[in-house]
Amino acid sequence: MRFGVQLWPQHTSWAEFRDAALAAEAGGWDSVWTWDHLFAIFGPWEQPIFEGWMVLSALASVSSRLRLGLMVGANTFRNPGLTAKVATTLDHVSNGRAVLGIGGAWFEREHEAFGFETWGSGFGERLDRLDEAVMLLRRLLDGERVTHDGRFYQFRDALCEPRPVQAHLPILVGGSGPKKTLRTVAERADAWNTSGTVDEVRAKLDTLDEHCAAVGRDRSAIELTISFPITIRDEVAAAESAARDRFRTNGVENAGDVPHLYGPPAVVAEAIAPYRDLGFETVIARMPAPYDRETIDRMAEVSGLLATAPRR
Repeated sequence: MRFGVQLWPQHTSWAEFRDAALAAEAGGWDSVWTWDHLFAIFGPWEQPIFEGWMVLSALASVSSRLRLGLMVGANTFRNPGLTAKVATTLDHVSNGRAVLGIGGAWFEREHEAFGFETWGSGFGERLDRLDEAVMLLRRLLDGERVTHDGRFYQFRDALCEPRPVQAHLPILVGGSGPKKTLRTVAERADAWNTSGTVDEVRAKLDTLDEHCAAVGRDRSAIELTISFPITIRDEVAAAESAARDRFRTNGVENAGDVPHLYGPPAVVAEAIAPYRDLGFETVIARMPAPYDRETIDRMAEVSGLLATAPRR
């Protein structure tokens, strides 16, 4: 399996973010991710927070191996033409390590505060907008000259040059809406990110399989990624305490209604194994600042245990 770390960009400094990412690279992690938000989303919204694409571009210039992406980008913040150019630029700065993560967006407070006009009439419209945007992104990233008259976007002879370094810059879609988001994943995405219990995720996969069958796509073509807050210590209680301290620094008790994986490497690996057996290839550890160096340094132990654990 591959492991990525999602470094929360709130309540931190650039030096702390950079150093945590470089520690992850040195420790054998495969990728670093961050948010695409303009306000803090855990705890008081007034907390300082960095802009996602800019942080990734800065990190690209000081790292050498990590895949870099937003988990996930807010489609409503940018026209897909601009998003394609930003992702392509990151791909060049990183010499071919960019992932274009994108989702429908959900934090209405940001849109009200900064005057974004694309919040739309509701969640369904935002997901329709996302689907149209992902279609356009794929065409632009693949070098097509695009003219398009759609429900949400109008392009006239649009072109994304230079092309990305990667022959096929991957698009990752985040979200699990059963009717629209998973349909977009099935038809257009190279990767998908979700979260939840094993039973919840199994049900989402069944829905994704239905959409894949409807559009004539093999689900194995989609990289499956899943994210959890993870804290590694030799004792479960110590891991819980360390995590609680970091969450409280950000003004919350935890990361919400998702599984939290706490304890020694064997316990964390045992919790991840059922997701691996469902076909998930990449695990993203959600990590608030101040970033947990022990977890960063010890994730290789979890990876080693999973590499030798039999599949069920």
